[in-house]
Amino acid sequence: MTVYAAMRDGVLATESDDGEWRTTEGLVEHRIECLDAAAEHAFCGTFESGLHRTIDGRSWERVGAESLPDAVTAVRVSPHDPREVWVGTEPSRLFKSPDAGKTWRELPALTSLPSADEWSFPPRPSTHHVRWIELDPTDPERVYVGIEAGALLVSEDGGETWTDRPEGSRRDNHALATHPDAPGRVYSAAGDGYAESTDGGLAWEHPQEGLEHRYVWSVAVDPGDPDTVLVAAASGANSAHRVGESYVYRKRGGGEDAAWRRIGDEYDSGAGLPTGQGTYRYVLSAGREAGEFWALSNTGLFRTADAGDSWERVGVAWPDRFDDATARGLAVVGE
Repeated sequence: MTVYAAMRDGVLATESDDGEWRTTEGLVEHRIECLDAAAEHAFCGTFESGLHRTIDGRSWERVGAESLPDAVTAVRVSPHDPREVWVGTEPSRLFKSPDAGKTWRELPALTSLPSADEWSFPPRPSTHHVRWIELDPTDPERVYVGIEAGALLVSEDGGETWTDRPEGSRRDNHALATHPDAPGRVYSAAGDGYAESTDGGLAWEHPQEGLEHRYVWSVAVDPGDPDTVLVAAASGANSAHRVGESYVYRKRGGGEDAAWRRIGDEYDSGAGLPTGQGTYRYVLSAGREAGEFWALSNTGLFRTADAGDSWERVGVAWPDRFDDATARGLAVVGE
């Protein structure tokens, strides 16, 4: 098993096949924005030096320097073909590679959508970016893109055309998730709340009961149960990114009436996972087995095997500078 954990200024590649964790740190002092991985390789987007790739977890090389902008803000490896890689940038543009990053093609329809004139990222209001790309595991032509901030976009033809802002979708989508056992199901963690779709992203519901913190940053779904969902949330952007106050919630069961319950050290379940003051926004990832989730923040890397009832801090080498850094990406590959 290999876990890639991206923080603001470095990526940890952590391997274990015998219960012992071996950690390599890479891309030190780069401004990390995003990360995704498959068994064959991992990709990391930076704000100042484009996209980087590793095939061994130890050495990284820049790819696509002639084709991609310097600010890569989203990356996704296709679940259908690990050679197919998608990249989003700032300002918002979308690119696709069929050969693991050797060549790239832009998908220009994204920039001419009706809502594009309204896209704006509050800290840099004159621009915006692709924050998330989600590729449907049951349909290789269906693509979901979150623009920060301004729109959710859905394509049914591999990014050639788009449905702009489908009914009920959030405007400030930070992360999206899908599940191979739930065709058409999409989960959204957004600054303006949580949302779910059951029809491929064309209409959305907003199950909010019990979700006391509505600035939602990350979402992950139980590999064994598409109705068990974890999110990381805060009371607002300042709490999530600057003050450091993050909470984790779990929802079991589908539909509008399913209630969220807060988990973490201070609550009835979630022992071993620090939350609240001093914890910057968690990035969550589903694991490989039913009930397995991973969580990354400035407090460390954590794993649960029981859908969040209990957590353990993974014993990886943890640089001191990560203690006050924000998490930027998390990917788990292998068995």
